[in-house]
Amino acid sequence: MIETFIGYLASVLLGISLLVNNELKFRWINTFGCLSFIIYGILIHAYPIIVTNAGLFLINTFYLIKIHRTEEAFDLLEYKIGDNIIEKFLQFYAKDIQQYFPNYKANEQGKVIRFVVLRDMVIANIFEAALHPDGSAVVNINYTVAKYRDYKVGKFIFDKEKKFLLNNGIHAIVYENVPNKNHEDFLKKMGFAWSLSENKTLLIKELA
Repeated sequence: MIETFIGYLASVLLGISLLVNNELKFRWINTFGCLSFIIYGILIHAYPIIVTNAGLFLINTFYLIKIHRTEEAFDLLEYKIGDNIIEKFLQFYAKDIQQYFPNYKANEQGKVIRFVVLRDMVIANIFEAALHPDGSAVVNINYTVAKYRDYKVGKFIFDKEKKFLLNNGIHAIVYENVPNKNHEDFLKKMGFAWSLSENKTLLIKELA
């Protein structure tokens, strides 16, 4: 029966929401779970379920509006290999970094750009790319801490700090491989596209 399906769907959505570690995703999934439970409550005439989930829906709506309206301070700070705070950051998130950049090792040769993105004075992202004479920057790492994976960091790097990248001679951001599907999906939303170059398939975002 339809009400049984909706009831199970609501339970699954609420369960999934408790597993995510990003507040924005948690609020959206939890909101859809509450909506499903409200519909379920209406179908089976269970008013306590309707009232409880209507209250939770309003709470989620409040926080979603708050999240989208909150003005956060973003900043970009270049760093050098061996900086203590960077080493601590890489050690702390080493296991998660391996999920996205399994072959990451600091590039100590050639011309390289390195920076972290601060979000309300907290390191939210670390970026390193090798610079080539043709204006391409081949990404070695572009790791964002899980709680900050809401596209704001990406928009800050590729849109708001586009001038900074161009001033460093970068005209294209290039990935030679993307082993993590979630990261690939994120990059595509940021404007990256697969392209065949010199018999290699690359994920590229043109800046100019």
